[in-house]
Amino acid sequence: MIDDGSAIHYSAVEPGTPVYGSDEVEVGSVHQVVDNFREHILDGFVIRCSDGELRFADAPEVARTAERGVTLTITGEEALRLPPPEDGPDSFRANVPQGRLGRLFGRGWKRD
Repeated sequence: MIDDGSAIHYSAVEPGTPVYGSDEVEVGSVHQVVDNFREHILDGFVIRCSDGELRFADAPEVARTAERGVTLTITGEEALRLPPPEDGPDSFRANVPQGRLGRLFGRGWKRD
């Protein structure tokens, strides 16, 4: 039995949290939590597997999120065959040094 602590909301899961298959085998660790911000639902987890590769576990493949672990509905062997994550849309951040005129004319954002 995995001692993963109390159940928590998926948004509170920290990167580096261990990920276990349904057979209680450690698959890897959480690399990123992917959620659908508009609808406030879990989209899935990007997992850094024990082989070093990134894999994407879709929300239906996640059984439990807890303080010290995420448990999947699939076995560890199946988890290692999950697809890699897809490239998402570009992200942007505020480009504060541009000043007021730059923000006015659309130069207030910088591509990451």
